[in-house]
Formats: sequence, C-alpha cells, structure tokens
Amino acid sequence: MVSIPKERRTFCKKCKKHTVQKVTQYKRGKATTTAQGARRYAAKQKGFGGQTKEIFHKKAKTAKKVALRLECKTCKCKKQMAIKRTKHLEFGEKKKNIGPQY
Repeated sequence: MVSIPKERRTFCKKCKKHTVQKVTQYKRGKATTTAQGARRYAAKQKGFGGQTKEIFHKKAKTAKKVALRLECKTCKCKKQMAIKRTKHLEFGEKKKNIGPQY
C-alpha cells in the first residue's frame, strides 16, 4: 500500500519555479472505436474463420506502474509523473501505526 499526499511542492515548467501542485491518479480515457487498428481488426474478424489474431496469455507482471497527474495551482499547467509499481494506492492518508498506542 502506497500513501501519497494530495498536494506536493515541485517544479512547474510554465511558472519556472517550485509551486504547490494538486496530485491525482491518471486514468486512461475511453478508447475510440474509429481507430485504424480497431477498424482493421473488426474487418479481419468479420465472416468465417474464427479468431484471426492470437490472444496473448503469458502475462509477466502482477501490477502496473502508477502515473500521477500533477496540476499547478497557480497556472493550471498539468504534467504527469510515473512512480514504482503498486497494487494499492491511497491519497492523503496517514501512515498506519503498528504497535501499542500510549
């Protein structure tokens, strides 16, 4: 489990200085149905003959690398930043203390 703060001070290319930036997780947009590869695949699959391209099964990785989306609070300039592989990601959470609380 990786805990990341909701805000971080880092360099902004547009402002040319360190500013406070809002951190969110990047999410991929909906894929378009009119992309050339999708049209070609649909045309190839049409008709008789079954599956025309092999389906990949030999998955090697168990987790994806997380992409963070940073937005400058002053100029609204956005940039992305990749971090290490993780299965669980949480924003703005404090670390969980292990052991007795006195």
